[in-house]
Parts: sequence; C-alpha cells; structure tokens
Amino acid sequence: MPGMNSGLNINDPIVVAAFRSALIHQGIAALLIFAVLSVAWVAVREWRPQDRVTNRPAEPAEPAWRLVLRIGFGLLWVLDGILQAQPSMAVGLPSKVIEPAAATSPHWLQHIINWAGTAWSYHPVQAGASVVWIQVGIGLWLIFASHGAMSRLAGVAGAAWGLVVWLFGESLGGILGSGLSWLNGAPGAAAIYAVAGALIALPVRYWSRPALVRLLLGGTGVFLAGMAVLQAWPGRGSWQGTVHGHQGILAAMVTSMSASSQPSAISRLVADFASFAGAHGFGVNLAVVLLLALIGGSLITLAVAGPGHIPAGGWGQWVVRAPFIVLGLFCLADWVLVQDFGFFGGLGTDPNSMIPTILLATAGYLALVRMPAPVAEPAAESAAGPSAAGPGWRERLRPAALSRSFATSGVWTMLSACAVGVVIVGALPMAAAQASRSASPILAEAVDGSSAPLHTRAPAIALTDQHGRPASLASLRGKAVLLTFLDPVCITDCPLEAQEFREAGVLLGSDNSKVELVAVDVNPMYTSRSYMQAFDREQSLTGVRNWLYLTGTPAQLRPIWRDYGVAAENLPAGAMVGHSDVAFVIGPDGRMREELDFNPGPGTTATKSSFASELAAAARQALASR
Repeated sequence: MPGMNSGLNINDPIVVAAFRSALIHQGIAALLIFAVLSVAWVAVREWRPQDRVTNRPAEPAEPAWRLVLRIGFGLLWVLDGILQAQPSMAVGLPSKVIEPAAATSPHWLQHIINWAGTAWSYHPVQAGASVVWIQVGIGLWLIFASHGAMSRLAGVAGAAWGLVVWLFGESLGGILGSGLSWLNGAPGAAAIYAVAGALIALPVRYWSRPALVRLLLGGTGVFLAGMAVLQAWPGRGSWQGTVHGHQGILAAMVTSMSASSQPSAISRLVADFASFAGAHGFGVNLAVVLLLALIGGSLITLAVAGPGHIPAGGWGQWVVRAPFIVLGLFCLADWVLVQDFGFFGGLGTDPNSMIPTILLATAGYLALVRMPAPVAEPAAESAAGPSAAGPGWRERLRPAALSRSFATSGVWTMLSACAVGVVIVGALPMAAAQASRSASPILAEAVDGSSAPLHTRAPAIALTDQHGRPASLASLRGKAVLLTFLDPVCITDCPLEAQEFREAGVLLGSDNSKVELVAVDVNPMYTSRSYMQAFDREQSLTGVRNWLYLTGTPAQLRPIWRDYGVAAENLPAGAMVGHSDVAFVIGPDGRMREELDFNPGPGTTATKSSFASELAAAARQALASR
C-alpha cells in the first residue's frame, strides 16, 4: 500500500530513542497535570471550607454489570496503552500491523486505511507516543469515574476511540475481507471496546431496563450463531486440517502465531495445537461450529425470556449459567491456543478479542440475574426556567461557581479530570502532527544520521547554469544556499534528491525567495547544458525559479568536487557515475553551516518528505543566524 511503509527498520535505534524520549516527556506532562490539579483541589477546599458539604442527592448505586464493564475495559485500555509503548510500535505499526490487516479489504477501505497509515509513517514518534497516552488516559478515566456525567463521557470517549482503532487499526475487524472467523478475532477487539463504551455511556434510566439486557444477550447470541454458520460454510477451507501436504486455514494461522517471539513453553503449546488441528481438522471445526451454535442459541433463548423469567435457584440457575461458563472456557481456550494471547512478538496492540468477549458476557450475565430496581434520573429543567431547575450554564461558568464546583468535587472526580488531562496530553501532539504537511525529520536522521555543523567559508564555485548564464556562490551572497551534487543521467538516487530539494522549496513558503537551490554536475562525461535541461524536465524542475543546475568543463568541475570532498567514480557497464550523496547548507554570509549526509535511503514518500523537511529547517536556521 503506497506510503504506508517508512522504509526503516522497525527497531531503528534513532527512532526508538526519540520514541522513548517523547514518551518520557509526555509522561512528565501527565504527572504535572496530576500534581497541579491535586494541589489546586486541596487549596480550593481549604480556601472555601463552607463548600465541602453539599446537599446533592445521592447517586444511584452502580449496577454490577456496568461496574464490570467500566473497570474491566478501563484496565484493558491501560494495558493497550502500555503495549503501544513497545519500541517497535513507532515504525512497525503501519507496515506490520495496519497494512496486513487491510490486505484483504475492499480497495475503497484500503484507501481510507492507507491515509491513516501514511499519516503515521510521516510522524511515527508523535503518533506512537500520542496513542500510548490517549489509551492510558481513557483507561484511567473509566476506572476513576463511577457516576455522573464524567462517567458517561468516559464511556463516550472509549466508544469513539474504539471505533477509530476498529476502522484504521483493524480494518473493521476484517468483516469485509476474506477468511473471517470468530476464532481469529472477528469482529475485531476494538469493536467490542466500542460496544462496551456505548453501554457505559448510557444514561441512568437505562441501567435497569430489561430491554437493554435482551438487546445485549440477543445481539451476542445472534452474532455467535452467525459465526457458527460462517465457520460451517462449505468451501471456506475451515473443515480441512491438511490438504495435499499443506496446512488448512486454522492450522496455518496457529503455526504462524507460534513463530512469534514469546516464551518457549507457550510456543510449544501453540505449535502442538497447530499439529493437532492439522491432523484432526474436521473434528476441531465441528466442535467449534457446535459450541458457537449452542451458545448463541442459548443466549437468544435467555434474551427472549428476559430477566423476569429466570429461576431463583437450584438447577434453573445452573441452566442460566451454563452458556456463560462454556463461552468463558471456550474463549480462554481460543485465546491461548489460537490467538496466542494476542500481544507477543513486540507488535501486539491488545490481548485480542477473547478477553473483551468474556467481559461483555459477564456483564450480560450480571444484568440478567442481578437487574437493579428502576431508578429515576435527575429531573430535567422545568418550564419555570433555570431558577427552578438550577443555575444556567452562564452562572456555572462564573469564577465563584467554578471554584465552588471544584471545592465540592470528590477525589474520584478530581482524578477523572486528571485522566482527561492525560488524554489531552496525547491528543494535542497527534493533532499538531496531522496538521503538518511534511514528514518528521527524524526519518531522515534515521537514514543518514545527524548533520555535521560547519563554520568555514564555502569554497568558491563559478560555473554555468542550465540556461547558459554564468553563476557563482559569490553572486548568491545574501541568500541561504542549499547545495548538492547530482549526475544528470542518474536514474536512482539523484532524481530522489532533486525531488527532495524541490519539495523543500515548497515547504519554505514565503522564505523560498530568500533561498537558492543549487546542484553541481558530478558526471565528467555529461557536462553539456542539454543534459541538465533534460534532467530538469524529467524532474519537473523547469518552473522552479530558484533552482540552479551548474555545469562546466571537467577541468572546472574537478577542483570543486575536491574542495567539497565529493568522491566520484565511473561505474562499469554504464554511463552513470558513483558519487557521494551529500548536501551543504550555506548561510547568507557565504559561510557553511551544516553538512548533511544525503543518501535518500529507501526513497518512500515518508522519507522523501522527511529529507525535504530537514532541508527546509536547515535553510530557515541559516536565515535566522545571518
């Protein structure tokens, strides 16, 4: 998928170090938010002791099913955030996680996902660190906020971010691709996170409604029954263990999971199950189909019966519990033997779908057997106006009202506000990165290392430009100069470097008129202006006003190559010249400021944009230090 891969090693030490540094800095910001809000809360409570006691009505008790969802998925979001902090995530997520997930999706969906993958590839450090703190923040928010609007908003945040991950990270859980199976994670773990968030976000009046229980259990039952039909469908390859010496779908998938970097005992266990599935494919699939169908049918039956028709004790209770127990054990077996826990290998983003499924099923069971008594929500604002229903929003935003509200807040509300701050700490850098038109310079630094500072006068250059006019560095005094050496008949690195120079001019914006983009011919066999002009046409440089491609006789060129330390040699069986890939930044005063190793590396869209960004930043710095 074009643009999704940065072309870097997923464990590139420069990117990993920058990623770790970003995590630390954002972590410090998160701790400062906790410290500032805590100190402010204590100070306001001491300053306004009369506001500590309020006559607010007691919050209704939180139902057990909601508590399980809130705490369980809060902990999962925190775990997912920690998994996102693995060193390989910054570079590896787009090409090793997002792209494979989208490979079998329709083209229109691939284009949408590619946009997100490209955005991540352009800013891997910022995106990787932001996701860590967004997910940790949402998790803490869910854990801390048990009641009221803050708790419902936490559910909204979990549902919204779950949908974002489901679309861009999981390609809608593969529901539009081939090979869809409940065993390998359909409909996607993030979809279950989104459902849980939506349930947590429900107003109080829905907490004790039988319709909610019927919807939850019936929807889960219909889904599992549908997965049973899909698993049993002929021609999908689910019934074959080994075909003509090749593993079937399930055995092959489990074998690939066993090859992940993980403890050897777990790898052997998963590999043994892959061998068993290969030898007994029909029996394994039959067991899966029957279990999914029976559990799904049982949940549909319980949904139709509803909470009011559940037996109070004895065998009736065990009949109710049986499908939930079997589903839990089935999920655990699949989580270990098929999904291989979901988070090994350095690029696992979550524990996959089985643990969220168990949490959702547990919540459904508790809602079924421990449905709370109906509760009433606080009355809405009456027709008498704000005075009858409480102060309006303008009054609430006044400093005295805000300080009173802050002073009367409990510790859990204060901690919830801190968690929201953690989410913001993650979201702001991601938003800033998305607003940038160019890739982060960290990619260029990862390819070629840091630039070398220089403080010497630039050696003289006096040649002829592509239009036949004399040109020299002395004539460009007063402007910053980006200088490189190109072969006009090169078809590998030189065109990439020329494009990076052209894009750097675009990124400079209004500063572009103060910068000259200069290339010197480095091929002694092709020095005619016609070759420079042909190169410019091929690379769409003819309309770039501040682009100069200088040439001269070999006798004029060789001293310049020597002065700038550019090595050139004729390559066998061809007219191209092997030469140093280097760029120099020259200030308006004619002194060299930086030397950049300019090997373009993989030449992906991300690295080309990154090199252009590096050049533009270096030019601006040269202009600023005149």
